[in-house]
Amino acid sequence: MSPDHAEALVGSRHAPDRPDPADLAGALHVAFDDPALLARALVHRSWSFEQHVPSNERLEFLGDAVLDVVVTDELYHLRPDHPEGRLAELRAAAVSEASLAGVARGIDLGAHLQLGVGEKDSGGANKDSLLADTLEAVLGAIYLDQGFAVAYAVTQQLFAGRLGELLARRSVTDPKTALQEHSEAALGQLPRYDTTGSGPDHQRTFAARVSLDGEVVGRGTGPTKKAAERAAALEAMQGLSDEPLLDIVMAGPAELAGTGGRGTGSAAVNADSPPNSEVPTG
Repeated sequence: MSPDHAEALVGSRHAPDRPDPADLAGALHVAFDDPALLARALVHRSWSFEQHVPSNERLEFLGDAVLDVVVTDELYHLRPDHPEGRLAELRAAAVSEASLAGVARGIDLGAHLQLGVGEKDSGGANKDSLLADTLEAVLGAIYLDQGFAVAYAVTQQLFAGRLGELLARRSVTDPKTALQEHSEAALGQLPRYDTTGSGPDHQRTFAARVSLDGEVVGRGTGPTKKAAERAAALEAMQGLSDEPLLDIVMAGPAELAGTGGRGTGSAAVNADSPPNSEVPTG
């Protein structure tokens, strides 16, 4: 056994109160040749420090690049008439921390995280930053284990809904930024946010109110303070702007239009098939 593989196996130890990483692999429709790679992708540096095993940070670095290429390729083919600036705006929104965290929650990634005691007790499994980083690490692990075509297919499937939502909007301007710009231009003042949290540390829920000139103009809730304030700002913009900066009509998943990382080869996937159903896995 090589030193690298032995190190990966050491990193695959997981706490007894967490689901088996194999459950996550099944949800992703990926049959890992080396399951230890997926296990390592779930290791936060806090667990790495406590257990003296490798963290997921190198895989995160790799997965970030995979994600960027896939989303760029999808947008390039989905919107052939868009200029570079608009495509860049869409990509930034699609790969933002909040966007990645939302995708991660959709596959219950937080339940699989390997966290140190302090990070776990502070609700780390539901933090946007940790979820986003871990999702990238998982994509990096899939790329290393299965190759780019499968990594592309998984990313494509995971982000189809998010891309569909973004492409249905007139703008991807952050709602807090949009509200601030609107209120400064129309009222000469900044919005004020009042946010409270409730629930246990590992499952906090936040509620936010945003006010202008002492009047509440929007309310929102979310798993983080930032998410709750964004929701409140979005509600406020709906009520305040005659020509909303955000079209919030929810769209279905985007059509799968990119190259799949394989040009015109035979490894195409479609929206109704799991990634491994048509993509060779080596």
